[in-house]
Amino acid sequence: MKAFIDQQRVFFNSNQTKDLNFRTEQLQKLKSLLLSNQNRLNEAIYADFGKSPFETFTNEFGLVFLDIDEACRKLKKWAKRKRVRTNWVNFPAKSYIIPEPLGVSLIIGAWNYPYQLSLAPAIAAIAAGNTVILKPSELPSNTSRILAELINNSFDPGFFRVVEGGVDETSALLEQRFDKIFFTGSTNVGRIVYQAAAKHLTPVTLELGGKSPAIFTEGANLKMGVKRLIWAKFLNSGQTCIAPDYVMLPKSMKDAFLKLAKAEIEQAGYSVENGNYIRIINDRNVERLKKLIDKEKIYFGGEIREEERIIQPTLMHRVTFDDAVMQEEIFGPILPVITYESLEEAISEVKKREKPLSCYVFTNDNSIKNKLLNELSFGGGAVNEAIMHISNSRLPFGGVGQSGMGSYHGEAGFKTFSHYKSVLEKATWFETKLKYPPYSEGKLKWIKRLMGL
Repeated sequence: MKAFIDQQRVFFNSNQTKDLNFRTEQLQKLKSLLLSNQNRLNEAIYADFGKSPFETFTNEFGLVFLDIDEACRKLKKWAKRKRVRTNWVNFPAKSYIIPEPLGVSLIIGAWNYPYQLSLAPAIAAIAAGNTVILKPSELPSNTSRILAELINNSFDPGFFRVVEGGVDETSALLEQRFDKIFFTGSTNVGRIVYQAAAKHLTPVTLELGGKSPAIFTEGANLKMGVKRLIWAKFLNSGQTCIAPDYVMLPKSMKDAFLKLAKAEIEQAGYSVENGNYIRIINDRNVERLKKLIDKEKIYFGGEIREEERIIQPTLMHRVTFDDAVMQEEIFGPILPVITYESLEEAISEVKKREKPLSCYVFTNDNSIKNKLLNELSFGGGAVNEAIMHISNSRLPFGGVGQSGMGSYHGEAGFKTFSHYKSVLEKATWFETKLKYPPYSEGKLKWIKRLMGL
């Protein structure tokens, strides 16, 4: 691992990545590589999850290609030296800020969207001028294998290398010194990554998760809200870090919500065969999810085909915050429904828990919308929609508190992998004597006068 990193440090110190044309060429090369191998990439993710080409493009590569195109189009603007005003103390001078790459970056991808969550941060790192060591998740082994094959056979390893492996390989990487670490995954593993980075004072971006609520209020467009919510919840079989984890709504809306939700699930016809559903990642997660389903509280679904790693979309009602399903992030196709007596009660319950990665508010009342947005802390979210905020690259994506730190997408990703270097450039034709000895009361009076004191 040290040899890989040393090789990349030599490459970075050659200043090749400082060239904007080089960065653009590498991004375009990556896009061409992915496009020319779409069939193989589709076959690999189907072998891991049963994921259809339609969802592989819309949920994975569509976002990756948009990221590449935007970075190539806007890179000169993002990387441009920015002039800022100079204060009177430094007259005559000019001041500016120079974005510069951090150096050798480590990106640890997640298993649930193995292409998008590995490649999107890599695109940001390349755009910012860094070298990249990418460690994809080992759980979807076929996607990990093809990413390693394609990238390692196409790019200079001093610039862009994929390292495969599990806990041992990741641990060995984390023992090394990087200039930036970007991790997507669970909060527990995020703590390990953060502790390892602290030994070298390496800056870290953590994209984690949490129990993201969806809150319905009186007067919300229930039919449209349910349609959008059900799609967002059962996308990728619920294995999405920003999936609505649970629903909170007034008691008066519960029956109508459940009927509409059941009808929406049935109409969608979720199945691997229909190309709109995927398998649970492994047997361990099937067992974990199985324990979260209280058979006495199933309103719809609950069927589990363990050999196929398929869990039917499941609605649970009469759920309380004491139930097992509310003690951890679900990360699967189970949707608990909790009722509340008052909006204040709902807000209080969310605040008692760790800050979520996302929050979704379904309401047509502006005052209620503003109240929820102002009082609840979360990474990002949407009003009368779910998940789709991730598709707007102008919205920085990231968590807060236990759901993560730092953000990316669009220019935010460029900034995440950059250092903004501040420079004061002083003219030599004039210099005031105020700051130099000998000090005097007269000089101090002038300094105070110039400060408006």
